[in-house]
Amino acid sequence: MWPRTASELVSAQRELAALARPVWQPLSALPMVAGCYVCFARGQAGRGRAGECGWAAAVLMRGNRGLVESAVTVGAAGAPYEPGLLALREGPLLEAALRLLAEAPDVLLVNASGRDHPRAAGLALHLGAALDRPSVGVTDRPLLAEGREPGAGRGDTSELLLGGVEVARMLRTRAGARPVVVHPGWQTDLDTATTVVRAATRRARTPEPLRRARQLARSRARRQAPAHAASRARGPDQDQTSCSVGRPSGLALRSASRSRERRRTSVRLRTVAVRGTWWSSAISPK
Repeated sequence: MWPRTASELVSAQRELAALARPVWQPLSALPMVAGCYVCFARGQAGRGRAGECGWAAAVLMRGNRGLVESAVTVGAAGAPYEPGLLALREGPLLEAALRLLAEAPDVLLVNASGRDHPRAAGLALHLGAALDRPSVGVTDRPLLAEGREPGAGRGDTSELLLGGVEVARMLRTRAGARPVVVHPGWQTDLDTATTVVRAATRRARTPEPLRRARQLARSRARRQAPAHAASRARGPDQDQTSCSVGRPSGLALRSASRSRERRRTSVRLRTVAVRGTWWSSAISPK
């Protein structure tokens, strides 16, 4: 259960920050990486609002290689955006999208911070804990930490410090492009998180699973947002602040890069009911 109020979330974040878990290490040079991203309708000014429609996408890839499967769901934002409280707004939507994946990811890539956070437990860490999956955050800029940019070459890094402690790392994923910020999340440290982001990056600046999840969420929002807006505007009794579908819901839009992957996905879907869902959670945020 995700916290519903700011005070509940602050308490949960403090508890999560204090938990110690062994650091996960990839068993393969190309782990199964699930990127996830939430997009809201364009044209909304300011911090957004509780109840507005959001489209969350999850994309599963083998490192930076071919697509294994993808899923999209739509639901209501839990709150306006507030720095340090992003989990209230996006947490349930991201979890809902990831739960639609048939195959278990080895690690999650989240557009959010981890230890670079007022209570050292940003959404990247929180989401990993909620699903009991190793997680890594990737953002355009740090939340609170400070540091110098890395060298100009691809793969160059520099530390980002908060209170004298390295909590995140800048990584130049493409020569000449702005660096991304890599955040260790649940069961990952700085070195592991950096390794995962490097392995998941191709020619673009953003790691491929996260880039594709962003594209998918934005594409779905562009196509469906006008219909949702029209639904909310139909009559005076319609709730103007709520997403018309309410809670996160939706069917997975799954695809595979090759026919072999399609056959594997088919087998996975047939066996899910027998094996149970991969996302059985060991940590339940209050």
